[in-house]
Amino acid sequence: MERININENGIYMVFEIADDKCFKLLHFSAKPFREEDIIARSTEYGFRFVEINLAGYDRPYERHGNKYIVTAPGYHMRYESHTDEQNETERKLTFTLVDEITKVYVYSHMQFFKKLSVIRLWNEVKNCGEDVQTLDYISSFNYEGIEKEGKLSRDEKMSVWVPHNSWQREMNWKKYTLPELGMELVQPAKEQRSSNLIQFSNTGNWSAKEHLPMAYLENTETKTGLIWQIEHNGSWHWEIGDQNGHLYLAVSGPNETYSHWFKNLNPGDTFTTVPVAVGVTERGFEDAVGTLTNYRRRIRRPNADNESLRIIFNDYMNCLWGKPTAEQEFPLVDAAAEAGCEYFCIDAGWYADGDWWDEVGEWQESRKRFPNGLREITDYIRAKGMIPGVWLELEVMGINCNMAKQVPDDWFFTRHGKRVYDRSRYQLDYRNPEVTTYANGVIDRLVKEYGVGYIKMDYNIEPGIGTERNADSVGDGMLGHERAYLNWLDGVFAKYPELIIENCSSGGLRIDYAMLSRYSIQSTSDQDNYRCYCTIAANSPSGLTPEQSAIWSYPLTEGDKEEVVFNMVNAILLRIHQSGHLANLSTERKELVKEALDIYKSIRQKLKTGLPVWPLGLSEYSDEWVSFGLQCEETLYLAVWRREGSNHNCTLPIPAFNSKAVEAKCLYPSYSKVPYSWDSQAGEFNVTMDGDYMARLFKLSIK
Repeated sequence: MERININENGIYMVFEIADDKCFKLLHFSAKPFREEDIIARSTEYGFRFVEINLAGYDRPYERHGNKYIVTAPGYHMRYESHTDEQNETERKLTFTLVDEITKVYVYSHMQFFKKLSVIRLWNEVKNCGEDVQTLDYISSFNYEGIEKEGKLSRDEKMSVWVPHNSWQREMNWKKYTLPELGMELVQPAKEQRSSNLIQFSNTGNWSAKEHLPMAYLENTETKTGLIWQIEHNGSWHWEIGDQNGHLYLAVSGPNETYSHWFKNLNPGDTFTTVPVAVGVTERGFEDAVGTLTNYRRRIRRPNADNESLRIIFNDYMNCLWGKPTAEQEFPLVDAAAEAGCEYFCIDAGWYADGDWWDEVGEWQESRKRFPNGLREITDYIRAKGMIPGVWLELEVMGINCNMAKQVPDDWFFTRHGKRVYDRSRYQLDYRNPEVTTYANGVIDRLVKEYGVGYIKMDYNIEPGIGTERNADSVGDGMLGHERAYLNWLDGVFAKYPELIIENCSSGGLRIDYAMLSRYSIQSTSDQDNYRCYCTIAANSPSGLTPEQSAIWSYPLTEGDKEEVVFNMVNAILLRIHQSGHLANLSTERKELVKEALDIYKSIRQKLKTGLPVWPLGLSEYSDEWVSFGLQCEETLYLAVWRREGSNHNCTLPIPAFNSKAVEAKCLYPSYSKVPYSWDSQAGEFNVTMDGDYMARLFKLSIK
C-alpha cells in the first residue's frame, strides 16, 4: 500500500494506492486527515476516486438502487501512474487509471489555483481496447467520507445547502439536515447502507431551471464545509448517498438514469467529462462563497465589461414590455443618457410588426415600428454617448418564422423523427455548421449594419432530454449541441472582443459557469415586483460574481421617493439594469435615479474586487429585513432593506469589524433621515426604519 498526501492552498487530500493498485480518495478537507475517522469495516470496494460505468458489466456489492456506487468497471479500475507539474495556473495533478478487462483508461485531472482553496476536476476516458464500449456514467468528482470528521452523529452535524431556482424565484437557498431529506441513520454506523439517496439533477438545456448547478455541504461540529459547482450549460447531476458505513458525494454531468445520456466509444475514441469546481472551508458558507467568487473571476474570459462595470438601460421591464417603436425610444434614450446610463438595449419586439413571440428567427427590423430603420435609433443612442444594444434569441426559431419553414429538419432538434416544439419555437442544433453560419451572419449584420455593441441573448424554451439526430443517445445529442454552442460563442468573442453579450434565459435559468466563463453579464430574473427582487439581488453573489449580476431597477411611473430608492438599492452593489419609464418620472424621482447612478460610478471600481457578506444570512422571500454587502478590504458597502412587518429596528452583526473603530455613513439616498449606529464592542451595526418598504445603502470604513 502507498499513500499520496497533498496539502495545497489549505486543501488536505489523501490518496491510497492499494496493494492490488485500486486507487482511492480517503480524504478531501480543510482539516488534516485522521485515520481513526474512517469507520468502514472494509475499504476494499469503497472510496473510489473515479466511478465509471460501462454497459454490460456486473455491479456487485452494496445496495445500488439509482445510486452511482460500485460502478463497473469503476470498482476495479487500477492505478497506473500520475504526473505532478506546474502550469500557468498553478499545480496540476493527472492520475492515469486503467481497467485491465476492457482496456479503458481514465485520465483524471486536478487543477489548482494559486492561493485559492478550490480545485477544478475533469476526467478523460479513452477506449484503448478492441471492442466498442458504451459509457453511461462517469463522475467528475467522487468522495466517500464526507461526514467522517467530528464525534457527533451525522444526523446532528451535517447540513446540505441547496440553491433552488425558478422563474421569478431565483437564488432561493434552503438548508436541510439529512433527516429532513430522508437520510436518517437507522443502522449501526459502520454498516450504514441503503437504497435511497439525496439527488439533485437537471435534465435539459435550461441548466438552472430548478436549482443552480452548485451546493454547499456543512459540518456544523467541525465548522468544515465543501462547496461545488458544475460548469455545464445543460444536464447535470449530484448525489449524496450512504455506502459501506460512510456518506459519499458524487458530482457529474449527464448520465443515462437521469438525463438519457450514453456515449458509444469505438476503439481509440475519447470522451471528456463536464468540469466541476470543489472548494473547502473551515470558516463557513460566506468564506466558501468568497473563495468561489475569486475562482469565478479567474476562470472567466478577460473582458472590458467586467472591468468598467458600465450601466445598462433596457427598455423592457416596467417600460415598453416588448413593444418598442421609434416614437417611444427617442425620449427614453434622452432620459437614460441624462441619468447617466452607458449601454442602451432595445429589448424584444424590434423585428416584428405584430406579436414578437413565434416569428423569431429572421432578425430584420420592423419598418412598422421603425419607419426609418433601426439604425436611426442606434445612431441616436451613440450620439448620446451610449453603446446601442438589441435583444436576440438566437438558439430558436418561431414556428411562424418563414425561414424555419424553408430550412431542413437537420437544423433543429428532433425526436421520434419529428421536430421538437416548445412554446411555439423550434430548438436549433449548433452541431450543424449551417446553423452556426446562419448565427454568425446575424451577429455580423447587427454589428456592421446597425452598429450594435451590446446583445441581450435570451433563451425562453426547454427542449427536454435532447435530440436523436446524429447521436448515440438523445442526451449525447444535447451535450454535443451545448458544447458546440459554447464553441460558437468563443468564435464570436474572438471576432468581436469588445462586443458585450448578456446571458439571459427567461431571467436566470442558465446561471452556470460554462456560460458565465464566456458571457460578461447575466440577467438574474424577470421578477417584476421590486419588493421581491431584493431577495434575488441579495442572494445573487452566491451564484455568480457581483460584477456579472445584472439586477433590474425599474421605478414605477406612479410612485414615491422610497419606491425609487428601494429599486435603486436593489441594483447598486451589483450590475445596474436600469429600466422604467424614466422620461415620465417626476423631476424629484429622476434626480434620485441619477444620484444612485452617480454613486455607483464612484464606487464600482472597488465593487469588482469585493467579496459578499450576509450579516442576516441569505435572504428568504418572507424576510422583513434583508441585507447584503460587499467587503472591499477595510470598507464594507452595505445594502439594507426593510419590507413589511412589526420590527422597526435591525441589528446586523459584522464579525470582520468586531472591536474596531468604524466610520459609518449613509451613501444613498442623500435625503435619508434613517437612524443608524455602530457598536464597536459588539461588532454590530444598528439601523431603524419606521416605514414599510424602505432601503438604504451604507458605507462602513475602519478608521
